[in-house]
Amino acid sequence: MIATMWMAALLQAGAPAQVPEMLVERRLAERVPLAVGDTVRVRALAGTAAPRPFVVAGVYERAADPNRIARNDLEVRFHLPDLQAMLPTRDRVDRFAVVLAPGADADSAARWIEGVAYGTRAYGSAALARETSATFAVVSRFHDAIGIVTILASAIFLLCVMVIRVDERKRDMGMLRLIGVSRGTVFKAIVVEAIGIAVVGSLVGGGLGIAVARIVNAYYARVYDTTLRFALVTPRIVLLAALLGLALGAVAGALAAWRVVRVPPQTLGER
Repeated sequence: MIATMWMAALLQAGAPAQVPEMLVERRLAERVPLAVGDTVRVRALAGTAAPRPFVVAGVYERAADPNRIARNDLEVRFHLPDLQAMLPTRDRVDRFAVVLAPGADADSAARWIEGVAYGTRAYGSAALARETSATFAVVSRFHDAIGIVTILASAIFLLCVMVIRVDERKRDMGMLRLIGVSRGTVFKAIVVEAIGIAVVGSLVGGGLGIAVARIVNAYYARVYDTTLRFALVTPRIVLLAALLGLALGAVAGALAAWRVVRVPPQTLGER
């Protein structure tokens, strides 16, 4: 079992026998610098004990976790007995994780832990995620609101484009009607044109979204030195955007076409 704590480290040449081992996060190893096999002296910042020697047994990459990205702490990991020996207060822990065997009942295990460890609160992984993700839930709702406003603005813009295009060609449509082209044919032609415009706009928007997401991820990955992806453009998002584009194009085209086909062909050319 390993734990994480702050470290004050000083390189020391040569490793004595039976020196305990530790793991060092990659970012810290690069800044000090440290390598596998180096010996460091470590003490707890909260205690007054003398530093203890440890051998760097490995360098690890910290998992990308949105809950920890704001703090962005540098970390080292020790075996629990070694960590406890350095801390000023013994037999105390803020939190620990328990991995259950396949098929085990998480609720029963949580009740058992709370029963044998007075004052302990046990949470399942899903419940813990809900407890610690209030900020991200607010951000998610904010993004949903932005998405709804963007969709409404896109629909209005597409409708305006189609109305302007149809108004510019009223005379041509009037001539088509006069030579025998039916209302249904004119209506379908306008709707198909609107859908085509919407599809092209969806493709351009999808490509722009992918490019912007890559730029955002590259920038913040460099700022925080993390593998966490801050912007995602998934196939599901692209498909949803394409379907919305088709639907909005069909609705905008139908509304613009209705303004034309309900007018007698003799008056379509009038201002």
